[in-house]
Amino acid sequence: MEVQFWIANESHIEKIVKLCNECFEENTSVDKALEIYNKNKHDQNQIYLIALCNEEIIAHTRIQIVPTIFEGMDTFAILNHVCVKNEYRKHKIGTKLLQITEKICKDRGCASIKLWSNNFRTPAHSCYKKFGFVINDAAFFSKEI
Repeated sequence: MEVQFWIANESHIEKIVKLCNECFEENTSVDKALEIYNKNKHDQNQIYLIALCNEEIIAHTRIQIVPTIFEGMDTFAILNHVCVKNEYRKHKIGTKLLQITEKICKDRGCASIKLWSNNFRTPAHSCYKKFGFVINDAAFFSKEI
C-alpha cells in the first residue's frame, strides 16, 4: 500500500470534509468548509495535512501554529480533526501523520504540540500516547518537542 502525505489545497476540501464527517460523526457542509478555507488559505499558520492512497484521502489533521508574544510561553501547535479512515487503521498511517506533523511543527519553531480528542475516540488516544503525548485532562493531549 503506497501512501503519500501532502499539504492540502482547495481541491481537497470536499474529500477532507467527507472523511471528517465519517470519522467524527459530523455534518459539516462542503460549502461552509470551502468558505472558511478560502477566507484563511493565505494564513501560513493553518495547515491541512492529508494522506492519500490511490487518490483517496485516508487521513487528515489540521495544524494551527500559534506564535506568542508572551515570555515563557513558546510558539506551539494545536491539532484538530486528526483521523484515519477506519479501514486503513492499524497500518501506522496515524503514526506517520503525527511524525510529519511533528516535523512541520519543529520547522515552524514550535516548542510543543497540543491536540483535542473526543472522549469516545479511545483507539486514537492509544495512538497519541504511543507517540508520546500525555493526557492533560480527559480530552486534551500535549507533547513537548
